[in-house]
Amino acid sequence: MQNSNLSLKKRLTFILAVATIGWIILIIRTGIIQIIDGEKWKTKSQNQQFVSRSITANRGTIFDSSGEIVLAQSSSVQTVTVNPLNISNENKEKVAKILSEIFELDYEKTLKKVKQKSLIETIARRVDKEKTDSLRIWMDENNIYSGINIDEDTKRFYPYSTLASHVIGFIGSDNQGLDGIEAKYNDVLKGKNGSISKMQDAKGNAMGDEGEEYNESVKGNDLILSIDMSIESIAEKYLEEACIENVCTDGGNVIIMDPRNGDILAMATYPFYDLNNPYTINNEELANIWPELESSQKSTYLQGMWRNKAIADTYEPGSTFKLVTTSAALEEGIAETDKKGSYCCTGSIEIAGRRIKCWRYYRPHGSQSLRDALMNSCNPVFIGLGQKIGVSKYYEYLNKFGFLQKTGIDLVGEANSIFLKEEKVGPVELATISFGQRFEVTPIQMITMVSTIANNGLYVKPRIVKKIVNSETGEVEEISPEFKNQVISKETSQKVLSMMTSVVAEGTGKNARVKGYNIGGKTGTSEDGVNTGKYVTSFIGVAPTDNPQLCILVTLYNPTGPSGHQGGTVAAPVAGKILNEVISYLELKPTNEE
Repeated sequence: MQNSNLSLKKRLTFILAVATIGWIILIIRTGIIQIIDGEKWKTKSQNQQFVSRSITANRGTIFDSSGEIVLAQSSSVQTVTVNPLNISNENKEKVAKILSEIFELDYEKTLKKVKQKSLIETIARRVDKEKTDSLRIWMDENNIYSGINIDEDTKRFYPYSTLASHVIGFIGSDNQGLDGIEAKYNDVLKGKNGSISKMQDAKGNAMGDEGEEYNESVKGNDLILSIDMSIESIAEKYLEEACIENVCTDGGNVIIMDPRNGDILAMATYPFYDLNNPYTINNEELANIWPELESSQKSTYLQGMWRNKAIADTYEPGSTFKLVTTSAALEEGIAETDKKGSYCCTGSIEIAGRRIKCWRYYRPHGSQSLRDALMNSCNPVFIGLGQKIGVSKYYEYLNKFGFLQKTGIDLVGEANSIFLKEEKVGPVELATISFGQRFEVTPIQMITMVSTIANNGLYVKPRIVKKIVNSETGEVEEISPEFKNQVISKETSQKVLSMMTSVVAEGTGKNARVKGYNIGGKTGTSEDGVNTGKYVTSFIGVAPTDNPQLCILVTLYNPTGPSGHQGGTVAAPVAGKILNEVISYLELKPTNEE
């Protein structure tokens, strides 16, 4: 009996000890939760009770150079969301049905959202007011308001659809810029989102008497581009015409730049695409088989459609690059413009045991001055000049003209040139560089080079955005032109422009002439890669050469039409048509009555 009482006493003592330890642990845990982690759990509780709906800010407006013509703007639309916990079970199917009907959605997927045990679900983004008005009428008729939200939202709209599409770019579903100016200046354009928030309990019922808290969104800042809508329209019109007539399988591009300040007045890449429907392919053949393509194939084709070839693609410039060799030779004093008999074309020239032909090897140019050689686009003359300049000095000019680095233009995706490293350049490589082959540059680098020549030899960085306008204060931030190094002297610049004028007046660039004006230029034809059978044809020019205000580069990729693939017969006429209209639009005074 005594042992039994002792055993019972031990058990009771053990139970009491365990209970005591349990209470101590519980007290310590409660203390940790309330004192040490109290603020964390309080915040978490409030977050679960706090429901917030975002109000997307209007992006800033993008204007052309006039500051009046709108190229991209945001318009007010509406977004529909639901608070599933606030919709009664008997109404869930009814609500899902009307939402799927009005907004043309899958009923089962909509019902799944309405039945979610979550605080908020998005039903339809950026819908027109007509549709939300239909929803409001239904809500009134059925006396169902709780759990359905209709909030202000924003939708991006491009009034001119395809105009300057590769420059402007577009935005994604999250209102973020994905390409072009929209992407490069996203932080400037996007603004600050607002919100609508309220406190509710676990069942979705409102807590307190404060109601909803509204934080207004702030519109993004506006941009004024250097692009002139009228000049861009002219460039695009003739570029499209040229690509169709000459069957340019890989498209083309035109850049027009003001050499006085670096303003890009037009930058057109063909084929264009619709900014309001950027995921709609612009190729008819591809459109027919689009549903059958894999998602990776679709992505590749879309990336190609959006690609701005004027800054993102490289090509062999061909004879247009002879302007660099000419400038360097004159600046270094190893050539004169009009000394007759300075050079003699025999149809070819031998360099390091390799014979390189003139394009007119079958009927050599014979005795020439430097002006004659540029007019005739005679390869042997420029090979000889390249040898006299030398590799080291030639690479100094490549660097000063901006060919060994990107221009830094304010657009996404700019590529750099592809040159051999200086130490790997031998006599043959220098020879091919001197007349524009076996290396690659971007169109934007080429137009910047000729603008440097036209700007009295002073390098000017290409500019695409002129001003940023604060949407709240109206304060204007000017993006000043950037002038860099003096590449060649004013005297050399004038000599090169004079010879370019002769190229258009009497040489290979005749088809770029504009009546009443001195137009300077140089044609170019090159292979698109080695042994591809494809060609790039181009024309680079200045107008008027007496008082340069426009520089133009026309580049057409793989023309396969009846006019062939020579720069003088295919690209020069395009430049002539564009310059004729642009000069008329700008009302420039005639400089040559002959």
